[in-house]
Amino acid sequence: MAGLEDLIAELMAPLGGVTIRRMFGGRGIFKDGLMFALLSSRGIFYFKADAETAPAFAAEGSEQWTPEMQGRTMPMPYWRAPERLFDEPDEFADWARTAYAAAIRTQKAKASPKKAKAAAKATAKGKPAMHK
Repeated sequence: MAGLEDLIAELMAPLGGVTIRRMFGGRGIFKDGLMFALLSSRGIFYFKADAETAPAFAAEGSEQWTPEMQGRTMPMPYWRAPERLFDEPDEFADWARTAYAAAIRTQKAKASPKKAKAAAKATAKGKPAMHK
């Protein structure tokens, strides 16, 4: 896996600030604290996707990562990177940027309900809601 990890690090270089960390027998690929790609323990590379970007992966014939956990198949928001990208560094970087953007959107979507809940709680206590 070391050779593939080195190749991924090289292909990710144009993004800047990308780190690779060991996770669950594989590797998580992070930028600014957000995981946007992973290398599975089987040596399969996946990019993060969301409702906006998953159709592009499906159009390429890629498969969604669906590990088995506790006897159940769990679809995860990661899709196998098209193999051709490993021979096309510029396009690989474009797909990586798109995956990072999906990670940002996912983080914002998770944060929004928390902010709304905190604002509703503050308003219920008679305090003005704080907006940033």
